[in-house]
Amino acid sequence: MILAIGNDLIEVERIRGVLAREGARAERLFHPSELAYCAGLADPVPSFAARFAAKEAFQKVWPRPHGWRDVWVERERTPDGPFPFAPPILGFAPHIAAEMQERGWVAHLSLTHTREHAAAVVILEQRE
Repeated sequence: MILAIGNDLIEVERIRGVLAREGARAERLFHPSELAYCAGLADPVPSFAARFAAKEAFQKVWPRPHGWRDVWVERERTPDGPFPFAPPILGFAPHIAAEMQERGWVAHLSLTHTREHAAAVVILEQRE
């Protein structure tokens, strides 16, 4: 059963400005796996923006505030198939992961971005 749907839309230039101002302190916003994935891209900012939107979209379905690095987007490499990475999924800090498991909740994620905007949708599902 779907419990909640959260979405977020952000301007890529807003994140470009944040990254320019924060520099190395951007590490406080993004999980190490997000930093590593985005660093390998020709223009990492749209992907950073999509990850920021994912954190915001998850906040809209979660019952309490969470830290920026408590929720992150994971992209695992795939050895086979037409795409080098598997679809994105959300990763969680231990306290969120434990509560999700205890309640039987699963979060589904969809990301998209253009040069101007990035968006994320999170669906929180109750599984029995």
